[in-house]
Order: sequence, then structure tokens, then C-alpha cells
Amino acid sequence: MKDNRISEVITPEQAAAAISSIEALKTALSHVLIINLTNEERSDMRKMGDKTLAFVQKALEYAQQNPKLTPNFLDLAEAQKDYKLSSDLYVIEQKLLTSLRAVEDVTMVAGSEAYAGALMFYHSVKGAARSNEPGAQAIYDDLKQRYPGRTKKAKDSSDL
Repeated sequence: MKDNRISEVITPEQAAAAISSIEALKTALSHVLIINLTNEERSDMRKMGDKTLAFVQKALEYAQQNPKLTPNFLDLAEAQKDYKLSSDLYVIEQKLLTSLRAVEDVTMVAGSEAYAGALMFYHSVKGAARSNEPGAQAIYDDLKQRYPGRTKKAKDSSDL
């Protein structure tokens, strides 16, 4: 293939070490990672980002400094605790997102290159089967059943 952007391997030891690190992270934060939101809850919830973190920090500082202005139904200590947790996890999340994006990018490129190679072989076998090359028809028939994107309707109409 002329445009091969990645040509690397992950050893079983490297894969095990990466998975072990992920498990260690989950274990280290197991007391915190206890919530599993639904998609609806995620879409309805207020979100925190860079600007929001700064706003919340400043508002809670003002609330601490100005107790007369702080409503008595606001549990300020709990809000500050939640802010600290959110802020700490935000730093971890940013590191994870950067790593996840890198993994996704390499997975996409490697997958695309493997898929392109498989398609080249598939089309070559297809041509060989048309030319009655020995063994090509069996390979083509097997791969044809697995070919992505074939719908039941397409299979039915191709059988006619």
C-alpha cells in the first residue's frame, strides 16, 4: 500500500500493562466513580467546563466571604466539596481525553489501512474467481458473506 501511515505493533506485555494501568485508575477512584447516568440525565444536567469552573470557584469564594448574602438553604461546605471533586476530576478527564483521542486516531488509521488491504485482496480474489482460478471461488464465497454493508435485501436480490 502506498499510503501507510502506521506500521507498529503492541506486544502482549504492553497491552497488559496498559489495561493494568486503566484498572489501577478505576481502583484508585472506585470510591468516586459510583454514578452511571442515563443519556437523558446527561443531556438534562448542567455541565462544567473551563469557564464554568472559574465561575463556580469565584461564586463559592464570595459565598464564603459574604455569609449574609449566602442563602441558608445552601450547604456551602458541600458545594465547595463538590467543586473540589469536580475540579480534581476535570484535570484527570483532560489527560484521559487527550490519550483517548490519540488511541482513537491510531485505531482509525490502522483499521482503515487494514480494511483497504482486505478490500484489495477481496477484489483480487473476486477477479480470480471469475477467471476460474483454483480455490478462488471458495475464498470469494466465504468473504462475500462477510462483506460489510451488505443488507438482507441486497443479498436477496443478488441471489435472483
